[in-house]
Amino acid sequence: MNYLLDTHVFLWMLSAPGRLSVNAQAVIQNPDRTVYVSAVTAVEIAIKRAIGKLEAPESLWTEIHERGLCELPLRYVHGEKMLSLPAHHSDPFDRMLIAQAEVENLTIITHDKKFGSYEAKVLWT
Repeated sequence: MNYLLDTHVFLWMLSAPGRLSVNAQAVIQNPDRTVYVSAVTAVEIAIKRAIGKLEAPESLWTEIHERGLCELPLRYVHGEKMLSLPAHHSDPFDRMLIAQAEVENLTIITHDKKFGSYEAKVLWT
């Protein structure tokens, strides 16, 4: 099984790993699992940093590779899937991550209970 980190989970992994469940930490650290960080996460962090809503390290790209995580590019099919998602969640970044998880058959690691309203598989933090 492969996994996708929700943006807050990625940031918690870097700065507050104690906020993650033991199970989530074990999955993220397991070298036999493929764990993705989406390009959507990079955009969300950049936008929120620019408007002063988030503080995040500058070297996130380096962190992804040093920790053995993989980049998940944004593809056209992800945008198409997002259009067909029910409106359970209003955050466009979260909706895009859900679409990516569904299209790519990934289990998304999140703390956001709204993700449970979608078909994507979820591992709760």
